[in-house]
Amino acid sequence: ILLPSVLSCLMMNMKRGIFFMPKKQEKDTDELLHELKREENVIHFIEINEEHLQKMPLHDYLAQLLSQKNRTKSDVIRASGLEATYAYHIFSGDKNPSRAKLLALALALGLDLKETNRLLHAAHLPQLYAKKSWDSVLIFALTHKKSVVETNLLLDKLGESPLLG
Repeated sequence: ILLPSVLSCLMMNMKRGIFFMPKKQEKDTDELLHELKREENVIHFIEINEEHLQKMPLHDYLAQLLSQKNRTKSDVIRASGLEATYAYHIFSGDKNPSRAKLLALALALGLDLKETNRLLHAAHLPQLYAKKSWDSVLIFALTHKKSVVETNLLLDKLGESPLLG
């Protein structure tokens, strides 16, 4: 029940056109999985959770990340160590990058593990898996904000293949 003063304020703001609906909280994967397990009708689940399900193409997610991180394509490409023309094709959606190239972009963007796994998912690539030693190094590098060069040095020190080339 709304108090009369709150209701009055809401009504006044609605008349002025300055009424804002509160932003819905994003559901994480565990929350969605829990709901899905309890749901008896998958169509209903999809309908009520459509805004939480990922359908964004890779290049759109990259553009969103650039905006969120306040970074430019050229800065990220330079930090990634990728060949510039190829990297611009990734950002435009013309190329489907390998997992390693996408991880180089994730490091250059300064993404965390959750953002990186989302990026991999958007590219239909396997997420990072801590039980694989190469992936563990990448998880460590993302968590500790290592550069591509620093990550390659770690990989080399542990006898793992480099991120790029």
